[in-house]
Amino acid sequence: MDYASCIAGLGNPGKEYRDTRHNLGFAVLDALLEECGRAGQVEQLPGAKFKCELWRCRMPGSNAWHLVAKPMTYMNLSGEALQALLYWRRMDARQLLVAHDELDFQPGIVRFKFGGGAAGHNGLTSIIRQLGTQDFYRLRIGIGRIAGHDPVRRVLARPTPEERPLLDKAIRAALQGIVLFAGQGPAAVISFFRSLPSDDA
Repeated sequence: MDYASCIAGLGNPGKEYRDTRHNLGFAVLDALLEECGRAGQVEQLPGAKFKCELWRCRMPGSNAWHLVAKPMTYMNLSGEALQALLYWRRMDARQLLVAHDELDFQPGIVRFKFGGGAAGHNGLTSIIRQLGTQDFYRLRIGIGRIAGHDPVRRVLARPTPEERPLLDKAIRAALQGIVLFAGQGPAAVISFFRSLPSDDA
């Protein structure tokens, strides 16, 4: 079976990391799987040999199949799982969309981009190193950097009650972006985020 894209969400496995800021990529994929189960189609696949949890999905409004993956390698080795997965399916890096947390944006802000560096994100650093290219798509979900606070402690902590509604809104926006990416392509995602109010997009 051919797959139109691979949608990956970054995070760390294990109960101690559940619902932390660094696991926003996982949260986006949970929302995606729920949406595909409700209005599309979703089937779980064996992913142990790729060190990931793996599904194939048809997005709402799309007939194509897409791979959906959560690397289970811990964040700083995410690229190992995704490189193996893309190689197995003979997919190009340009078919990859990665959802991840972003310290450089305030909570609630979502950005879509193609290519570029890792900006200190260990998951992206691993993916770039393993794929040998920066040329893949990203959905960057803001968690907010606080001056004088240890960034590692911040990403591994859970959101405050004040942040939670903003992150929930960002997850919904990211979900919409993925559905558009799968059904209409990158240009539709760019147009969608440009249409949002400046404090949302």
